[in-house]
Amino acid sequence: MFQNPEISLDELPRADDLDWLKLHPQYARRIRVQTLIGVAIVGVAITVLNLVPNLPLTPFLILYSLLAIAATALLVWPGFSIPRQGYVLRDKDILFRKGVIWRSVTAVPFNRIQHVESSTTPLDRKYDLATLQLFTAGGSSGDLKIDGLDKDVAENLRIFILGKVGAIVESD
Repeated sequence: MFQNPEISLDELPRADDLDWLKLHPQYARRIRVQTLIGVAIVGVAITVLNLVPNLPLTPFLILYSLLAIAATALLVWPGFSIPRQGYVLRDKDILFRKGVIWRSVTAVPFNRIQHVESSTTPLDRKYDLATLQLFTAGGSSGDLKIDGLDKDVAENLRIFILGKVGAIVESD
């Protein structure tokens, strides 16, 4: 006969008690370099617009001020957000946490994963970083994306997860 006993909330494992693995220490620097590249492009665009004759100077001063404020915020933010991100590999799933103001923990069971991908951008390669992306059944895009991993760690995780997925398929 089917039974479904209740579980006390006190018996549930706490996410805070897990040994969260941190992202690569160079990840914050990589984000800051990407931010500086974007700010430089916007700054050049504003400067080119400023070269148009007979345009008033005040809007450009406002734009430069807004750009400086946005750049400062974007350069400081990784120092707050990156240390609060992390992942945990468990026997049957992988967990990823993120967020400073709005915090979230995402759990992806290995038996739901259909595809695992690691990728890099030119800037990632400069800092030996990679992104791990997990795709589950029914999803059109990656269901879990972990940026800022060491490239070797990302590849080892990819192989490990594919092995777990293969073992689950073989045992069914």
